[in-house]
Amino acid sequence: MRPNKQEIIDMLSVRGEGELNALFARAYEVKKKYVGTTVYFRGLIEISNICSKNCYYCGIRSENPNFPRYSISMDEALQEAKWAFDQRYGSLVIQAGERIDTQWTDFIAELVRKIKEMSSGKLGITLSLGEQTEETYQKWFDAGAHRYLLRVETTNRELYKKLHPADHRFEDRLLSLERLRKVGYQTGTGVMVGLPGQSIEDIADDILFFYDQDVDMLGMGPYIPHQDTPLNHLVEAFDPTEAFTLGLKLIAACRIALKDVNIAASTALQALHPQGRERGLLAGANVLMPNITDTKYREGYQLYEGKPGINENAAQVVQELQRSIESIGETVGFDQWGDPKHFFRRQGQ
Repeated sequence: MRPNKQEIIDMLSVRGEGELNALFARAYEVKKKYVGTTVYFRGLIEISNICSKNCYYCGIRSENPNFPRYSISMDEALQEAKWAFDQRYGSLVIQAGERIDTQWTDFIAELVRKIKEMSSGKLGITLSLGEQTEETYQKWFDAGAHRYLLRVETTNRELYKKLHPADHRFEDRLLSLERLRKVGYQTGTGVMVGLPGQSIEDIADDILFFYDQDVDMLGMGPYIPHQDTPLNHLVEAFDPTEAFTLGLKLIAACRIALKDVNIAASTALQALHPQGRERGLLAGANVLMPNITDTKYREGYQLYEGKPGINENAAQVVQELQRSIESIGETVGFDQWGDPKHFFRRQGQ
């Protein structure tokens, strides 16, 4: 049954420690019932910060001249994938700025094939590489990728226009989501909350959009302004506590409304609170995406201010995360893909 919009608005409007804790506890019970308490790691490789898009909120927008562009080589990316495999990560996420040139799309297809060969097919692969043609999505799927995350950032069409240049169309985003499902991907999307001009009603509509699109997984988070964007005037007045709480409420409301989808606790939560990832899990998330990109590249992939983990040791992070996950009574799904249960329900399995 389609979630009730007013109930979603009520959840997103909760304030006060007692009511917030009750919301998170309710979401956690739904999580336990529908997806369990196993946390799945997705080793994140930020493979390139070259982007053809010029989104007004994003630090790697094409017109930001303030940091060098990079692309990780095939050998370096395979080394990072091998490291994740040796650490018993079940899956990888390969993320980059948006590009559609053939040299790039062929490179990704070859990388996916080689990761599959290196891991004897054991590493699951999620791609987050933006809008592409159906042929490109098919090429990457045939190479071995099986999940795809394409965030829409907001479903309010007018707000979307204000956050993007005129040649960035919400309809193209929708078309890409349709193509992904047609090809056969486990399909994910997501939004930012706390955007300038965004209302609680808008966020409730976002969640209903997730339901109507029948998505399998969500990658979402609070909006954190960046000084090298047209929205840099928002940096000074930014309230990290408010943003963090809203990010947790979004996770909880999505878990309660959508039940069996995979939900990632975003890196942005960690940027706002030292225990951001763990708090996200307790609010209903069940996926973490530790950054395994070589530290020499991480400073070049800052979509927002204050991104955490730029210099953190990836091996140390695994141990610390495992300890903190076990401390809240959950377990890490080592060597498991952790595919969303929603996908199999959607497939009638």
